[in-house]
Amino acid sequence: MDSPVNTLDILSNFGSVFTSFWWLILAWPIWYIFKIVWQDFVAVYSKDSWYAGYKWTMLEVIPPRDVERGPKPMENFYTGLTGVWSTHNTFDVWVKGAYRQDTFGVELVSEEGRVHYYIRLLKKYRNMVESQIYAQYPEAQILEVEDYYNKFPKVIPNKDWDLWGSDFTFVQSDPYYPIKTYDQFEESITGEMIDPMAAMVETLGTLGPGQHIWLQYVLVPVLEGDSIKGGKTLADKLKGKPAAESGGRFLTDIMDVFANIFAGLFKPPEFKTVAAKKDEQPLDTRLSPMERDVLKAVEENLGKNFFKTKMRMIYLGKRDGFDKSFVGTFIGALKQFNDLNMNQIKPEDISKTYGIIFFTEKIAALRKRKIYDRYRRRNMDGANMLFSTKELATMFHFPDISVKSHAITQTTSKLGAAPPNLPTE
Repeated sequence: MDSPVNTLDILSNFGSVFTSFWWLILAWPIWYIFKIVWQDFVAVYSKDSWYAGYKWTMLEVIPPRDVERGPKPMENFYTGLTGVWSTHNTFDVWVKGAYRQDTFGVELVSEEGRVHYYIRLLKKYRNMVESQIYAQYPEAQILEVEDYYNKFPKVIPNKDWDLWGSDFTFVQSDPYYPIKTYDQFEESITGEMIDPMAAMVETLGTLGPGQHIWLQYVLVPVLEGDSIKGGKTLADKLKGKPAAESGGRFLTDIMDVFANIFAGLFKPPEFKTVAAKKDEQPLDTRLSPMERDVLKAVEENLGKNFFKTKMRMIYLGKRDGFDKSFVGTFIGALKQFNDLNMNQIKPEDISKTYGIIFFTEKIAALRKRKIYDRYRRRNMDGANMLFSTKELATMFHFPDISVKSHAITQTTSKLGAAPPNLPTE
């Protein structure tokens, strides 16, 4: 009669193996921790870091009064920005911390009811950005201005100022589901486009003295191959194709063996079997009309360039006139970009400036200070949104001729062409 398996012997043998090969077992987690700490040091704290040499500037774009082409020109502008994507050499990555791509910021700001369009960028890209804007809007005016953030106290909330803020995220876990884009904002009878900026601009224009709303998009271009690969995974899922096994069948079999080693000590091992491939029906018959529309929108969006994006907003104002109802009104204007069958934008709960259950006021104040600082630094940590150039053009573009709002500062005279001597630095 076979003796039962002695659990203590098994644990003892496992402990002996771990004692002898702990350095091999822990090599990967130790390396992973070291990599994070070292890259953080060389990128942020080292005086010779890649980012220590960054010189930033802020441009205000004053759009022309009669824009007749809708958001499409801004899509071309964003496509031009993707050209800054670069590959850093090993020395720059590990010694200077150049492991991230350069960022851009496009920001829609209401200062007491006056709406401004800002672009924050590295000085070395100023010539490129101005050229891209003048190529699409030759009658626009571009001014180098001070960062509007510097006009406000360094710490908010305080005795005079209060704020509400939040980062945004997608409802769908897969960021390649598209939102509603400008070609879907069309009047069904006349066929004319309804400018999605109209509701946002009118909301921003209603702010009174001492009230401000800031909407920020921090953008990092995504390499085309990475975006196509990620989006294709979603497209295959929508088509009902089985997920590809990473590493091939051989690696899958090896992992299956190791997974059954310890289980086999207590019960017979169970190995996976390869299911026979069934004949698939044609795609048009397998998908419902709505599923076909979603698949079409996803695949069309994959033909665009993408940006990894951190989207956030802040409403701040003097305490004696602070009116939080503007928050709901503005977020309501953002909801026009939501498509319940595809993707939606929502405030991220973990970043909202409120407290729950215990020490609510202190927690809310701490969150307010944190998001105020993140906004100032244009922080990208935790960025989980992907916007195509078409989606960005929908959400941030200069309003067309149909939007006649007193809140927007616009050019009043025809400039004819871009200045001939654009600055390079």
